[in-house]
Amino acid sequence: MKPTPKEIWFVYDGECPICQMGATLFKVRDAVGKLNTVDARTELDHPVLQEINAAKLNLDEGMVIKYKDKLYQGEQALSLMAEIGAKGDMFNGLNRRLFRNRALVKLSYPIMRLGRDIAITLKGAGKINNLAK
Repeated sequence: MKPTPKEIWFVYDGECPICQMGATLFKVRDAVGKLNTVDARTELDHPVLQEINAAKLNLDEGMVIKYKDKLYQGEQALSLMAEIGAKGDMFNGLNRRLFRNRALVKLSYPIMRLGRDIAITLKGAGKINNLAK
């Protein structure tokens, strides 16, 4: 299945409970496009994951969103989620209010990534190492 420009791809760490929650709860506005999720640990042959690897984006450094044929990682991806997120529910509304502020994103994303690192370490999952494959 080849991704189309009207689709949004959220590539996340399927072993991370924080990332799983984000992938489950994140919704985009209908006018923006259709959201698809890719678990970077299990969907190794997915075309979007292959694009990420070709772009040398390390998924251990942060999630990636592909939107309008562009890849956004980490802080940029979080800011994009705030811009394109649906307005109708609590998670996306909170996300929009908090992360439209780039300074707050810059401060909070490293803490979120640390939480991810701790969660996958406690689970014994280890790093994704997508660029080593």
